[in-house]
This record gives sequence, structure tokens and C-alpha cells, in this order.
Amino acid sequence: MLIIVTGVSGTGKTTIGEGLSNHFKLPFFDADHFHPEKNIEKMSQGFPLDDQDRMPWLQALANKLLESQQSGGAVLACSALKEAYREILQVNQQVHWVHLKGDRDLIWDRMLARKNHYMKASMLDSQIATWEDPSYGLHLSIDETPEKMVSEAISYILKKEAAV
Repeated sequence: MLIIVTGVSGTGKTTIGEGLSNHFKLPFFDADHFHPEKNIEKMSQGFPLDDQDRMPWLQALANKLLESQQSGGAVLACSALKEAYREILQVNQQVHWVHLKGDRDLIWDRMLARKNHYMKASMLDSQIATWEDPSYGLHLSIDETPEKMVSEAISYILKKEAAV
């Protein structure tokens, strides 16, 4: 089972991804930990990544998903802002997508509250502008509690698995 939790920075991808990982007993991977050092430096300086910056990172993530599939699966938290990025991560037709969305001001406040994260709150607007809303998967509002969001995602994934 492969699950990918997407959304702009600050939507709670890690929290929801870890909740799903715990429930399904799957390893959890945060895409942020797979960025090459030059990407982290660029973002730390307040500059958004471009497609060229993201390609090696996305390919490394896709490879990790394929590797994880061999051992039962994984949960990945990844912004995956554009459909082209999600196509790279769609390593098979059984990937379960969970997309997190919310009010810009709520996300902004969450980002300002974070400590020691290289993704600067000032880059939120560029992420929102880049986001391409997918027409598939589960869309969750971050206005809900993390527990409710994880519960909804579990129900969605179990229904999808039962239909296979």
C-alpha cells in the first residue's frame, strides 16, 4: 500500500502522514528529507524551487516509493504541487492520494509558529500560486482536527482497498 499526502507547506502533511503510517503500520517518509543540499540552501534563502530543481528530488521519491512497495508499502508526505510532479510519484495505479487544503491565513499562522524549518513562511504564496488542484483522491480541509482528518483518510483508503 502506498499513500501520498500532499498540500502546500504548513497544511499538516507530516502530522496526517504519521497518523496514517501508525494506523497502517507502514514506514513514513517526509519528502523534505530527500531534498539535495542545494535545494535546501535555495529555500533557506527564501527562493522557491523551480521545476529543474525539483526533478532529481521527485525521481528520488519515486524510487523510494517503488523500493517501499517491495516491502509492503509506505506513507509519503510531499507537497507535489503540480500534476506533473504527481505523475512522477504515481508509480502504480494503487497509490492512495490524500490532498490537504485550507485557508491561506491559517496556513500562514502555522508556518510562522514553526521553528527550525528551512521553508520560510514568505514562500507560501508562491506555493499556493503553483498548486494545481487534483481531480482525484481524498481532499481534506485542514479546518478539521488532525484526528478527524486521519480517521477520514483511513476510511477512504480502506474503501478503496476493498474495491480492488
